[in-house]
Amino acid sequence: MNSFENKNLKRIADALDRFIPPPINLKNLNGSNLFVWKTNPDQLIHLENSNLLTLEMLIGINYNKEILYNNTLQFAKGFSANNVLLWGARGAGKSSLVKLIHNKISSDYNSLKLIQVKKEDISSLDRLLSLLKQTQDNYNFIIYCDDLSFSDENDDFKILKVLLDGGLIEKPRNVIFYCTSNRKHLIPRDMSENISSSISPTESVEEKVSLSDRFGLVLGFYPFSQDQFIEMIINYKNNYKIPISDEETITGAIEWQQTRGARSGRVAWQFITFIAGKYEVLLQLK
Repeated sequence: MNSFENKNLKRIADALDRFIPPPINLKNLNGSNLFVWKTNPDQLIHLENSNLLTLEMLIGINYNKEILYNNTLQFAKGFSANNVLLWGARGAGKSSLVKLIHNKISSDYNSLKLIQVKKEDISSLDRLLSLLKQTQDNYNFIIYCDDLSFSDENDDFKILKVLLDGGLIEKPRNVIFYCTSNRKHLIPRDMSENISSSISPTESVEEKVSLSDRFGLVLGFYPFSQDQFIEMIINYKNNYKIPISDEETITGAIEWQQTRGARSGRVAWQFITFIAGKYEVLLQLK
C-alpha cells in the first residue's frame, strides 16, 4: 500500500471518528446527576439542572410529594423501593415532582442519577440496563419515562411490562422506573375498545391494566381547585418578589385561567411568566 492510499485511509478513519462517539464511560458519572439516553448510536448525554422551582413551591400535591420523596430516599440509601407510575391531569406537576425530588435528594446522595428515556426509545432499554448493571456497586439510577402511552400498533409496552415484572430481561437492583402518563392504564381508549371484543371479558380487563398493575406505586394527580390555583400563584409571586399586590394577582389569575379553560400548575406558571415579564422581574431562585 502506497503513502497516498495510507493518507486516504487515515482521512476516512478520522472522519468516522468524528461521527461515532466514544464508548460510554460508566466509571465516573459524578460530573452530572441528570442524563438523557440517546440511541443510534447509544449515548448517555449529560444535562444541566435548570430548575426554576424548588420542591417546597409545589402546592396541592402533598400526599404524592411525601410518598414519592420517601420512596426515592429509600432507593438513594440503597434500600428497596418501588417502580412508580404518576398519572393524571396535564400540567398537574407530575414531571416537576420527579425532577425536583431527584434534585433535592441527589444533592446529598451524589450516587443517585436520573436518566430520561423517550418513549420511542423504550425498545432499547435492554441495552441501557446491560450498561447500568456494570455499576451496581457505585450508582443508583432512576429511569424516567415522561408522557408515556402506547398505540394499538406499538408493542413496546410489552418490553416495559417484562422489565417491571423481572422476567427474561432482568432489571438490575440499582435501577427503578418512574413513569408519567395522562392515562392510568397507559393503553389508549381505541385499543381498549378493540380488546373488549375478545372472547373472555376477564382477559379484556386484565390486558387493560396489565402494565399499570406492574408499578408498585400508582399516584394520581387531579385538576386543581380555584383556591389551590390561587395559592400556587401567590406563592410563586412572593418567591420571585414580583411587585404586584395579592388582589391584582388574584384578579389577573382568574381572568387568565378563564381564557385558558384550565387550572393547573402549567397554567399557573404561564401566568407567572407573563406578570414577571410585565414587571421586568427575572425568574430565578434567590
